[in-house]
Amino acid sequence: MSLSTTLKSIQDIMRKDVGVDGDAQRIGQLVWMFFLKIYDDKETEYELLDDDYQSPIPEPLRWRHWAANPEGMTGDELLNFVNNELFPRLKELQSRGDDKRGFVIRGVFEDAYNYMKSGHLMRQVINRIVAGIDFNKAHDRHLFGDLYEQILRDLQTAGNAGEYYTPRPVTRFMVDAVDPGLGEKILDPACGTGGFLTCAIEHVRQHHVKTVEHEQLLQQSIFGVEKKPLPHLLCTTNMILHGIDVPTNVRHDNTLARPLRDYGPRDRVDVIVTNPPFGGMEEDGIENNFPTFRTKETADLFLALIVRLLKDGGRAAVVLPDGTLFGEGVKTRLKEHLMEACNLHTIIRLPNSVFKPYASIGTNLLFFEKGMPTKETWFYEHRVPEGQKAYSMTKPIRLEHLQPCIDWWGGKERKGREEGPQAWRVSIEEIKARGYNLDVKNPHAVADDHGDPETLLEDLARAEA
Repeated sequence: MSLSTTLKSIQDIMRKDVGVDGDAQRIGQLVWMFFLKIYDDKETEYELLDDDYQSPIPEPLRWRHWAANPEGMTGDELLNFVNNELFPRLKELQSRGDDKRGFVIRGVFEDAYNYMKSGHLMRQVINRIVAGIDFNKAHDRHLFGDLYEQILRDLQTAGNAGEYYTPRPVTRFMVDAVDPGLGEKILDPACGTGGFLTCAIEHVRQHHVKTVEHEQLLQQSIFGVEKKPLPHLLCTTNMILHGIDVPTNVRHDNTLARPLRDYGPRDRVDVIVTNPPFGGMEEDGIENNFPTFRTKETADLFLALIVRLLKDGGRAAVVLPDGTLFGEGVKTRLKEHLMEACNLHTIIRLPNSVFKPYASIGTNLLFFEKGMPTKETWFYEHRVPEGQKAYSMTKPIRLEHLQPCIDWWGGKERKGREEGPQAWRVSIEEIKARGYNLDVKNPHAVADDHGDPETLLEDLARAEA
């Protein structure tokens, strides 16, 4: 049975349970179960590599002990165990000495809940997970990314799913462009389910990790913060699946809740790759943490934070909406600050449909380096492939669609760039003259000829008659 079929059959079982109300609860229920299954599969691996390995989870609470046997406890016995033993004890789990694994598991279960009211249906769900997925198989581990996408699609109906997921080709393009190196601190301050972080891990492993020491250095270099409990749980699970054994640097917190001035040299990082939530408003009082840029708009606050958090020479790739580019007031001050503190060297303009089905607003990829003011900014307009009107669920963006932009990019040094039908550059003088309006249209684009207005009106009148 395929993973997606397994997931669908599990959700069908959950729909019969009176305690699980709607998609958000169903996903929350599914994710803590997946976490324990994944962790148990990883522990099998740890035990093979280390004879002295000790699980941070007490023996009776380990997945293999209470869940893995299809004939194991069920009904009220299972329900009583999960509600009165498993959850209370995992929520209070302590770390042993330097081993922080217990701390990670406690963090995962802090905001997790068991919504199911039927122990018999819960046993059916557990048996499907046991039979359908083995995370020690590379194939199943790889397919978990597809499973994530399906989970996130389901979350749409639970509201605000747009902030959780960035298409993988876009993530990959952004990470490859900033090219994080071994030992560089890599941060996503609004990490969602960890898409950018896992992509950065794979990039560094592929290009730089050659020894065990290199791998240990990478493990200490990945940092993420996520405000919402469910994506944070998904992110922690994702980190463990991608070989970050103790993801203590992925925190459940709100990076905007701390005053901007409190972020000092110790907090600065080399690389930031992120798609901060936009369109949302922060709670009252958060804007007081940003006295120079008082606004409740989340994307603006994150942009100010990112500039603050970068070291000199640090690099960032950020997804931002069109509104940031043409917005005035606080947005103007923010763009002026960005271009004085950083070299905003490239803006990739994406069509509205890239983020479908999650959102259908115009978005842009901003690439900048801290420490040098902007002298000129290159723009590149990415277009939907010929013969296709827009990207969609059935025809999403793929990495090969971005290949013309990759070829134009000019490698790490961005050399050999030329203006063309999709590329143009604008000097800082022109940007200042525009009042820092970065919504610069492609000067090479040919305007569509819609015909003579009078003729069109006559045609319309005849058609209506």
